[in-house]
Amino acid sequence: MSTPGTKILLETKDLAVGYSTTQTPLFENLNLQLYEGELICFMGPNGVGKSTLIRTLAGLQKATRGAIRTDTTTDLQFPIAVVLTDKVSTPGMSVYELITFGRYPYLDWNIRLQEDDKRIIDEAIELVHIQDILQKKLYQLSDGQLQMVMIARALAQTTPIILLDEPTAHLDLNNRVEIMRLLRNLAHKNKKAILVATHELDLALQTADYIWLTGKEKNVIPGIPEDLVLNGSFDEIFQFKGFDLKTGKMTHEAHRNKLIHLVGEGFEYLWTKNALERNGFAVTPGESGITIKIELGTQPCVWVMNNQRYTSIQGLLKYLCD
Repeated sequence: MSTPGTKILLETKDLAVGYSTTQTPLFENLNLQLYEGELICFMGPNGVGKSTLIRTLAGLQKATRGAIRTDTTTDLQFPIAVVLTDKVSTPGMSVYELITFGRYPYLDWNIRLQEDDKRIIDEAIELVHIQDILQKKLYQLSDGQLQMVMIARALAQTTPIILLDEPTAHLDLNNRVEIMRLLRNLAHKNKKAILVATHELDLALQTADYIWLTGKEKNVIPGIPEDLVLNGSFDEIFQFKGFDLKTGKMTHEAHRNKLIHLVGEGFEYLWTKNALERNGFAVTPGESGITIKIELGTQPCVWVMNNQRYTSIQGLLKYLCD
């Protein structure tokens, strides 16, 4: 999280974003900052214009009004690298060849990599941990591997700012977690400002230093994840149906006429409570209702109810539901 005095690498001044073919902007009057050493997640409903803002900040689309300024204390010709959702058009290219493209803006007329370029490429590969797939063709990669390669190409550009549009889309949980942890580490350890447009609410809340949340007034609401949860900003924008963001759980109707007094602690308590509520039981902290005690210290642990002992939640639920 940034503190007063942290270097601003990019800021907008009264920025308006949209298309010249329409009169109404997608965003307007944006005064935002990207700080060195921070991972910022950009979030909002589908179709609100997150990709358009990313493209505008990257210089790929002209702003309709206002200005975008990058840090002028460094003499960098290319301050921003961007990873978009566009499909790679040369699937027969090797992983290493694609990563070298990150250095092409810096090459002279003979387009020959110098030793310094090769060193930078090797460092990018090492940061992303993809040494074992360098000779593979792009069509041979999984979606997660390809996303890692695209991030390595962006790192090879040695820019202080990296913008990514939905880098975890269509990936499984392990790959989503790996990429978000990688981006967080890159921001913190390599002093980069990394902005990620994402729908990964659960991961963003756990990894982002800062969040940009699209507002209802064509604005962006900045804040740390915890403040935006507690002040209701997420609830207002996403209008969750049957999901309590403060607890991180879906809400379940207690349709069974049975009150459960659950005694226990730790993960076993949390997952037992989850199973009971998911199956329509009301769990109370008081001592009324049916008492279920979780006994820890054994493998597996034991659930005790009415002097009966159960070695699985499934067995306990079968008895309760009969």
